[in-house]
Parts: sequence; structure tokens; C-alpha cells
Amino acid sequence: MKPGGKIAALVVAGGYSSRMGLFKPLLPLGAGRVIEKPVHTFRQAGIEDVRVVVGHNAAMLIPVLQSLEVEIIYNHRYADGMFSSVLAGVKSLETGVEAFFLLPADIPLVRVQTVKEILQAFRHRGTGIIYPCFQGRKGHPPLISSFYIKDIISWNKPGGLRALLSQYPDDSLKLEVADEGVLMDMDTKDDYQKILAYHRRQHIPTAAECLAILNKFGAAPRVVNHCRAVAGLAKELAIALNKTGCRLDVDLITSAALLHDLAKGKPGHAQTGAAILRQLGFAEVAEIVACHMDIAVPQEKPVTEAEVVYLADKLIKEDCLVPLEIRFEEAREKYAHKPNIMEAVLTRFQNARIIKKRVDDKLGEALEKKVIAWNKG
Repeated sequence: MKPGGKIAALVVAGGYSSRMGLFKPLLPLGAGRVIEKPVHTFRQAGIEDVRVVVGHNAAMLIPVLQSLEVEIIYNHRYADGMFSSVLAGVKSLETGVEAFFLLPADIPLVRVQTVKEILQAFRHRGTGIIYPCFQGRKGHPPLISSFYIKDIISWNKPGGLRALLSQYPDDSLKLEVADEGVLMDMDTKDDYQKILAYHRRQHIPTAAECLAILNKFGAAPRVVNHCRAVAGLAKELAIALNKTGCRLDVDLITSAALLHDLAKGKPGHAQTGAAILRQLGFAEVAEIVACHMDIAVPQEKPVTEAEVVYLADKLIKEDCLVPLEIRFEEAREKYAHKPNIMEAVLTRFQNARIIKKRVDDKLGEALEKKVIAWNKG
């Protein structure tokens, strides 16, 4: 392999969409259509050479693809199935292409960071076939070295590309990513509805993705348990506050709470964790994580998502709900003879008390009454 060689992306969109009953590539997705999403993802990840294989309903699809300025490859044998479209795409690759991504158009929500991580692994590990995996399950898009192009073109056995590539386990890498989108296809209308729901909140990692991120960056089990407990309390607080008229984003709060101690044990762990999350593409979550240790309380404004996470964290010791005074007692004793640290501890305690009062005032009673059932659970 030649380091820094050209990487292409093949998006396969030539099928009948028979199980869906609707032509999948042109279905609405956000402000655009399904086919646009993977094209934009590859481009944002730095892949300029994006090619789309068309077949069924090509006349409808081509005008959209032309506006995207991708190379269009027509598969005259699309009726033979998906592998025929794979062949058409692979045969279009020039000798200067070092490797290519392969992505069915109906798996549109792969994250930009996932593509970047696959590329990085390809450059540094020297593996010819890289599969993104989520929770141990292989997904899309694999990155395949051009070394295998001749084998793909000459393959005439059952099972298509999957069967061919399975013959090379020693040259394959399963790369764990924090991205459920690598597994999410849209074969049915129910699948499509799940895709739409996931897309609407793709800027916020799911609970499963949060746990994958914690695992990826080596969070200790006790830290994960603490994060789970904080997330559980924060979610309950958010739901209770929303019933009083607040408009808090419960998903955002839950994800930020799960990830607030992502970098626990590292210097400046709040800012370090926030930097990691920004790199992963979760800017809103990062902002909350960044201030979970030191926060400016906007007393004249409604309770914010950051305040809910901050307070929940200060009410949880290890994985148990405790009064604020008990939560800070250990720190006050530990740093009694270190004035600079003690000042920060007291500021955090005071901020937590201020936020708790704001929450109590909004709920109309002490929040302990609202979370007693949660605490028993």
C-alpha cells in the first residue's frame, strides 16, 4: 500500500427497494434526500472521489446526483442483484486508487468521524480490509484495499462480496466505533421511521453510543457506574422540570450526564472530555461536560441543561444519591489545609446549592421528594 494514496467511495444505489415499496435513495431525510447524506459524509471526511452506482429508477436519481457533482456509474445488470452494482463500481476504479469505501445507499447515517477513524486505521495498521463495528457487530462501510479488485471482478461463487472477503480474515480488522449508524439500514418502512428519528438527534449520542465512547476511552467501571447513576437522576429531574413548563432537552441531558466523567483521572478532566466530544462531533454535549465542575449560574434565566447535569453530579457520590452537605464533606476535610483547592470546593458547593434552590423553587418542593422513588430503585 502506498501511504497517502487516493481513496474512493462507492455508494450503491441501483436496487429495486422492493421490501420498502418506495424508492429509498430519493426519500426525504432532514432537509435533503437519503442519497445526499452519504455523499456529504464522505466529502466532509475528506473523500473527494465519490461515485454512485445507479440502475433501477436511474432517470429519477441522476438529476439529483448531478447536482451533487459525483461520478455516476450505470449498472446495466442491476436486475442481477447488489453484487452486480458492486462490480460496476469496482470496475470503474482507476489504477491510482489505493482503496475504496463501499456503502449501500440505504445505510445513510454513518458518522463523519467513523469514516475518519477507518481511514486512520488503514494508514497506520496496514490492514487490507477494515470493517466498522458497533458493540461487536460488523457494519458499513468497509474500506477495501485495491489489492482485492481483481479478486472481486473474477468472483463467481455464491454469497457476493461478503463471501469473498470472508476468505481473508488475516488481512481484516474489526474497528470498534461509537456509531450505531453503521448498523442502521432501511429495508422497511419501520426501518425508515427509525432512521428519521435517529437523524433528528444525531448530534446527540444515544445511550448505547455513550457507553461505547466511555469504553473506547478507557473509563473505569466505577466511573461508568457513577455516570449511569448521574444520568438516571438527571433524566428524572429534567422530566420533572419539564412538567412545570421548562423546555429542557432530556436526551441532551442524559447523554451529557453519561459522558461527564469521560476523561476522569486526566488533568483538567472536564475540559479534556469536552475536547474529545467536540472531535467526535458532539459539540452541544461537550459544552455541558466542559462546565460540570465549574459553572456560571444564570440566575435570571430558566434552569438549563448544564445546571441539571451539574446538580445531579453533585448529588451522586459513587452511585448513590446523597445530600449536598455529605457529598462535599469529604472534599472539605481532605483539602482543609490547601486554601486554593478549598476555595474551588466551596465555590462548587455554593453553586450546587444555588442550582438546587432554583430547581426546588421551580418544582414547588424540595427535589428530594421528586427523586425518592429513583433513590429506592
